[in-house]
Amino acid sequence: MTLPTPDIEAQPRPGSRAARMRQPLAKDALRQLAEQHQVCVRPVVLRRTDTVTGRTDVVEVPCGATLAAKCKPCAERGRRLRIQQIREGWHLADEPAVRPDKPGEDVLSLVRLRAHLEFERHALAYEPMDPDARAAQVADLDAAIVEVDEALAESNLRGRLTPVERDERPRRRRSTRRRQDTPDLPRLPVDPRTVGRAYTGRQGKTYRPSMLLTLTLDSHGPVHSHFRRGGYVVPCECGQRHQPHDPLLSTPVDPDSYDYRRAALDSIHFARVLDRWWQNLRRAAGWNVQYAGAVELQRRLAPHAHFAIRGTLPRKLLKQIAAATYHQVWWPRFDQPVYRVDTPPLWDTDRQAYVDPKTRQPLPTWGEALDELEEPGTPPAYVARLGRIDARGIDQGTKDAERSIRYVTKYVTKDLTDQARPRSDPQKAHFDRLHAELSVLPCSPTCANWLLYGVQPDKAKPGLTPGRCTGKVHQRATLGFTGRRVLVSRQWSGKTLADHRADNRAWVRAILARNLADTDDQATTDNNDGGQSNGQSDGQVDNPDRYRFELARPDDPDVPPLQHRILRAVSERIRWRTTLTNARQRASGAVSATPRPLTLAA
Repeated sequence: MTLPTPDIEAQPRPGSRAARMRQPLAKDALRQLAEQHQVCVRPVVLRRTDTVTGRTDVVEVPCGATLAAKCKPCAERGRRLRIQQIREGWHLADEPAVRPDKPGEDVLSLVRLRAHLEFERHALAYEPMDPDARAAQVADLDAAIVEVDEALAESNLRGRLTPVERDERPRRRRSTRRRQDTPDLPRLPVDPRTVGRAYTGRQGKTYRPSMLLTLTLDSHGPVHSHFRRGGYVVPCECGQRHQPHDPLLSTPVDPDSYDYRRAALDSIHFARVLDRWWQNLRRAAGWNVQYAGAVELQRRLAPHAHFAIRGTLPRKLLKQIAAATYHQVWWPRFDQPVYRVDTPPLWDTDRQAYVDPKTRQPLPTWGEALDELEEPGTPPAYVARLGRIDARGIDQGTKDAERSIRYVTKYVTKDLTDQARPRSDPQKAHFDRLHAELSVLPCSPTCANWLLYGVQPDKAKPGLTPGRCTGKVHQRATLGFTGRRVLVSRQWSGKTLADHRADNRAWVRAILARNLADTDDQATTDNNDGGQSNGQSDGQVDNPDRYRFELARPDDPDVPPLQHRILRAVSERIRWRTTLTNARQRASGAVSATPRPLTLAA
């Protein structure tokens, strides 16, 4: 007798454990509701103390996380701010630069005094006197210099007049001569303008196009790929046509010949290559090119960057700059390891240095290893180069412009390796192989992996374990890239993210001005009658030192549980949205005090 096959899609028996396990979780419902209404799911609790009235309040601020895995509402709010920043600065017609004011006589007098102190300190080295007396006078002058520097820091002078620490050691200088294996670039005087050219059409319409640029590293070996030309699938390097979800995609065709070492080094130094690219671009273009973009990770685990560029440049010039862009790494040689991970050099307490485990001879110090590079004809340890580029022209106010902005900021809320996370065994093997190569390569002069190559790291100290460096380069979440994910030039929009937040708040206040006018007047009357002004009396509104903030502990008796605070914040956000919507409907047609932001991210 054949038993009936149970229906997998059938609902479980009511009251059974399977039915209870399928019920939604309360914490998931609370988190989903908070994310739906853009409420921070892990707010920071602060204790605010009014130094005038002595009143203490418990306030909450968003955590400000940039990754959706930590807090999706805060990360999405930051992404919308980036979208607003890129949109406002992409097709500007006027220069966003703000000219600084001239320093006043009080600042100039402090700078003049600082110059006299510096001259007197330098002149002591040439006066014949006792060394102890010279040291005492130098100490007195240093104390006076510190006082003047503190006075300059309290003034309205932006920036530092001198370096933070006085370093009298001779600096190592490298030759700036270009390599012979790279093409020469035109070097023009950089014009301070940041706005691109405008073109006039046949009907008198003015066009101000810009560009979307993608910078990619060179190939480290053929990988399995899926390309489509219309309805035709282009064969891969292996001769087969892969499907979009083939487990072999983005893995090396021949793992044995794939250059994992070069791929790892290119990832480590990709941020420096980008800096060289913008330097070469501005010198070759002849004007201060502005950019805004983000760095992502390709499926083949190589970083690449998407940039929105204000103005247009010839594609021929861009390709020429890409071919001539490189970064030379002037480190000691690290081609072949001298020691193994299981038998590294040992720390000698008496010599305060790392020694060979067999001969007990100290390893060359970092300075001694760099001295060997001073010999003429010594090549750099590694040369990182840029690969191909892809440039597209984008017109202002088109769908391509909006689509490109979201394309640039698509992955800024995710971890660098989230979109390229391996899903098959070949992809996992490729990921592990690259991570294993990164774990034994040096990431900085202070990296512990220098011990594998017979060199003591800079500022060596006991406890360094090669293969276990704590730098972000060696982590699986970064996979070699440790630079900034979002790159925005200083004169892109003339504003920071804090300025864009302030613009959004000003727009909201202007919309709610009619509804809050009566409330503010009533609150002011009540505060004056009650003797407390909620932090806005006695001329202390603009005093930044009035309040003192400190972190509040979650177990404090006056701090409600996190679930209660999130529920209250959700209700407050719903009421705030309703009030703002009603105010916008009543104020439709009226001119606001501030222009409406293109993307509300307050």
